[in-house]
Amino acid sequence: MKTIYKTFRSFLNENRIRINTFPILVLGVVITLLISCDNFVEVDLPGSQLNGETVFEDATTANAAMAGVYTKLRDTGLLTGRSTGLSCRLGLYSDELDYYQANDPNYFYTNSLFSAESGIQDLWNQSYNVIYSSNAVIEGVSASKSLSQNDKNHLKGEALFVRTLIHFYLLNLYGEIPYVKTTDYVQNSKVHKMPVSEVYNQIVNDLSEAVLLLPEDYISSERVRPNKAATHALLARVYLFMGLWAEAANSASAVLNNPLYTWEPDLDKIFLKGSTTTIWQFIPDSNTANSAEGNLFIFNSGPPASVALNNNLMSSFESNDQRKTHWTRAITDGNLTWYHAYKYKLDSGAGISSEYSVVFRLAEQYLIRAEARARQGDLIGAKEDLNKIRNTAGLNDTNALTSAEITTAVLNERRFEFFTEFGHRFFDLKRTGILDTTLASKPGWSHDDALWPLPAQELQANPNLNPQNSGY
Repeated sequence: MKTIYKTFRSFLNENRIRINTFPILVLGVVITLLISCDNFVEVDLPGSQLNGETVFEDATTANAAMAGVYTKLRDTGLLTGRSTGLSCRLGLYSDELDYYQANDPNYFYTNSLFSAESGIQDLWNQSYNVIYSSNAVIEGVSASKSLSQNDKNHLKGEALFVRTLIHFYLLNLYGEIPYVKTTDYVQNSKVHKMPVSEVYNQIVNDLSEAVLLLPEDYISSERVRPNKAATHALLARVYLFMGLWAEAANSASAVLNNPLYTWEPDLDKIFLKGSTTTIWQFIPDSNTANSAEGNLFIFNSGPPASVALNNNLMSSFESNDQRKTHWTRAITDGNLTWYHAYKYKLDSGAGISSEYSVVFRLAEQYLIRAEARARQGDLIGAKEDLNKIRNTAGLNDTNALTSAEITTAVLNERRFEFFTEFGHRFFDLKRTGILDTTLASKPGWSHDDALWPLPAQELQANPNLNPQNSGY
């Protein structure tokens, strides 16, 4: 994208590097990734000077470049646990969170986005920045003459995984989007939007390749670099959104049958860094830090400084649902009571790193398979998977009997299992066609809000991205 090119051009200019060749541009990207790799990579970088020909000729620096991509994902853009990420913004955009900064308008909360809104522009740019960086890794390791085949495979597989993950989110936020597979900035500045079905096909193709490339085991401790199972987990979600029920169930089963993962019945252990249900997570930026979500959602006095859980969500839990007890926390000033998400119980002041930001976990795979089985008529299997989640939450087996009833029960269960986790609620309402009816009473809601506006700056820079989404 043109804006992304300008970002890296600025970086290189600041470092007195002339942009006159494509490889130098890619080197600038890689240097940025190396600088930001922090503890996603567990070895020290070599002290020697790097150039475009050596970055991907050494396994240490190549892994550090990929680690830099994860740092970007954790700290900026769609998946960050900060207030600018989807966990917060889609929680406000739908019906999970309320906003308490009256003097600072939040266009996501009021469903009043517009094409020049800075948050829209930032998320778009940060997303394609990560895609660009992933492409730089793919091209770099593919051209390497020194990396072992195993190193090439897992690095390319990881980069493909990240590239598809970001495209998946962009697709479900903006609708038709470009699927960018190169670092050629000239080509990227002229990209066209693709139909939704074509983007999904590209995602499935890339993930199918990543499954073949990634190892069964994690290549680093603490599950902070994706493996084959993480790719199956993303494939299961993609197939679910595509309505390919058999494929979704099979991909979920590939994870659920994997001995690397075992069910955890203790709700207070699900979001600890050593949880056996974690498939992929972000490591904090220091050995004493915890998840950004803890810093964002936890407050200890009222009224809330930023966001709190929506009262309708809190009143909708079944009376004996232990997720309400363990994953939410009440704060009162003696008169009013507010609730905050309490899946993550530690913030930056804890002094010990015990909680990482969990991106994929086992519960989603059970509920994906439950829904996929129900839609295919496997009602017994669907109820078994659904009841796995309900029983862990302290609830009785579901009373649902028919395919439609079980499907509805699964969607309801997802609401209480995944609140404030990367926009699951919004995407579920949207993909099942009940977004408008569910959010109709929300002030400012419009049918056109199902899609976000394409950033005005991008439309001006590249007319091929037109037309703008309806309503903007």
